[in-house]
Amino acid sequence: MNTASLKQDYKERIVPILMKEFGYSTVMQCPKLEKIVLNQGLGMAIADKKIIDVALNEMTTITGQKAVATLSKKDIAQFKVRKKMPIGVRVTLRGERMYEFLERLVRVALPRIRDFKGIENKLDGRGNYTLGITEQIIFPEINIDNITKLLGMNITFVTTAKTDEEGFALLREFGLPFKK
Repeated sequence: MNTASLKQDYKERIVPILMKEFGYSTVMQCPKLEKIVLNQGLGMAIADKKIIDVALNEMTTITGQKAVATLSKKDIAQFKVRKKMPIGVRVTLRGERMYEFLERLVRVALPRIRDFKGIENKLDGRGNYTLGITEQIIFPEINIDNITKLLGMNITFVTTAKTDEEGFALLREFGLPFKK
């Protein structure tokens, strides 16, 4: 199944289901998936600068789009953090890459999690959903032999939905395996 098919699936199958479920009068009212943001907070990068480079390479490999380092906004003495120090990595996916990543996440990566029973069904109140992943090795693109440190990440699905019910219905139809 290619990426165009997930976009097509949205137009041909998901939109009619959502229109019926929520009683929309026009297709434009249907919630859409706007972007997927992958984010890794790397507090331990203060001690070891190479961690950021490794994380940038891994994130770029996973998404197929260049990752950027996130910088600290201010000095925090207790954590030995200076302003503009790299403390994380993130990627924002839109369009074709977003659908391609979503497809790989649902069909390949999530089923590889040990003892997987589904993902939590808590949204943020505005129809967006953040999924926390504890290890980057669930992605087949990552070569386990080259791993120096297991790093977790957050994957945020940003939708145009106004409510959690609409956002939940949209993500459920896209095939995210929520717990029953």
